[in-house]
Amino acid sequence: MGTHSPASGWVLFLAQLPSEPSSARVALWRRLRAIGATTMVNGAWVLPNTAAHMIFFEKLRESVLRQGGTGFILNILHSSTEVDETIIRRFRADRTREYDEFAERSAAFLDEIDKESGVGKYTFAEMEEGEQELEKLTRWLKKIQARDFFPDERRQQSVAMMTRCRGVLDGFSQAVYIAEGVQETAEDARWDRTPSRPGA
Repeated sequence: MGTHSPASGWVLFLAQLPSEPSSARVALWRRLRAIGATTMVNGAWVLPNTAAHMIFFEKLRESVLRQGGTGFILNILHSSTEVDETIIRRFRADRTREYDEFAERSAAFLDEIDKESGVGKYTFAEMEEGEQELEKLTRWLKKIQARDFFPDERRQQSVAMMTRCRGVLDGFSQAVYIAEGVQETAEDARWDRTPSRPGA
């Protein structure tokens, strides 16, 4: 698999916060992980050098300074192949852990549908529960993909798993309609697959 570094290099964020309160360090860690930053050494985080990532680090640095900490942002425009490959391996290792967890939860979703099908529990309540769980999986996968800066085969595997989950739930839903004596129309199917509006 290729390990191509970003053409614009890397942006490095160095931060140190006071030991108390510990919640500030946890919040910083969460924000860095949420965007997909990976660590080089303790307190040193890296992202591909993009305008959006630079803005993110600048806002994060302002937050660190307000809390009595120190923060620095460094642009690394040129680095050795060894350094690039090391950084990319760390990004991929982070995403692999997330894709593994996604695969586990997707497998649990499929097992649950299979169990309910096995006992003939074709009810609207079970179908709705499955739809809600599928929406959670969909949102989660999108978050992982958004911070997957150097995708490999795990990305394609997760997409295939998501497609499988959708197909299995569609089949279960059809069985529910039959069991409940309801004929689903094309409009119903389209509406069911329309993502819920935020706050709906």
